Amino acid sequence: MSGKTPSSSSSVIQAQKLVDQLRLEASMERFKQISLTAADLVQYCQEHRCSDPLLVGIAASANPFKEKKTCMLL
Repeated sequence: MSGKTPSSSSSVIQAQKLVDQLRLEASMERFKQISLTAADLVQYCQEHRCSDPLLVGIAASANPFKEKKTCMLL
């Protein structure tokens, strides 16, 4: 019998999975020109700002979250 408990063998397996994942991530090619990507994102946002509902708002007739009018009896 080996002196290992089930929890220690599972932690070794977990550590091996972590090492494998880190090796995989380390071998991935990264974007070298992040500033170019950010510039593209800014340009896209500026081109589409006229149709962005957060900037221009939503027409009251097209708003699905508008509160319904309730009927009140006096």
